[in-house]
Amino acid sequence: MTEYSADLHIHTVLSPCGSLDMAPKTIVNKAKEKHLDIIGITDHNHTGHCRVVSEIASQHQLFVLCGAEVTTREDAHCLAFFPSFALLNNFQLLLDKTLRRVTNKPELFGHQVIVNREEEILQEIEPLLISATTLSVDELEAEVHRRGGLFIPAHVNRSAYSLTSQLGFVPPSINADALEISKHITKEQFRCDNPALNKFSLIRSSDAHFPEDIGAVNTRFSIKEPSFEEIRKALHREDGRAVL
Repeated sequence: MTEYSADLHIHTVLSPCGSLDMAPKTIVNKAKEKHLDIIGITDHNHTGHCRVVSEIASQHQLFVLCGAEVTTREDAHCLAFFPSFALLNNFQLLLDKTLRRVTNKPELFGHQVIVNREEEILQEIEPLLISATTLSVDELEAEVHRRGGLFIPAHVNRSAYSLTSQLGFVPPSINADALEISKHITKEQFRCDNPALNKFSLIRSSDAHFPEDIGAVNTRFSIKEPSFEEIRKALHREDGRAVL
């Protein structure tokens, strides 16, 4: 097995709260500068930049896990990743259908633009992407797994927009592939504080909205190669793969 460094929670300029500097090429360059091998693209309720980031990253030996940070109807944030663009696009149709229809006001929330590799604007998304969907946590989990994806509740230790803040706790019975913790707590401290959750693998991510935050913390995977299936096996501690 080989160790790979990953930051699986990165926003692009498509997220209204993301910096206008978070263009696909900038993200890839910063990830390589931080010696990352794997990144996750997780804009709020939208997957529109996954393909272009993947195309650029493939020229720099950087693997991209493609997905979104979905807001459930409880206002909990969860990461969802998929093994193919076909499944990713199918999931986007579900997000389009279930996102609450609130029109974005760029002067208040920020612009929501899809750009190409030259940073030319191709489309501006009208619905406010930081709104909640109508999907419950359990419904979202079922939809992600039905499409062969990975379901990872985001920054579960945070006091806002997490399972802990919205439900009061992380249900030990939740059918998650892993749990994400923020850069503000170590894995050791989280496990000490939450022994009932020790069965879950933990990832630690930057939740980067600005280029300088990319790779502020990372997760180490012991896997054969950077791929969706190898990461899935590591999260489930299968066949000698592991999250370190």
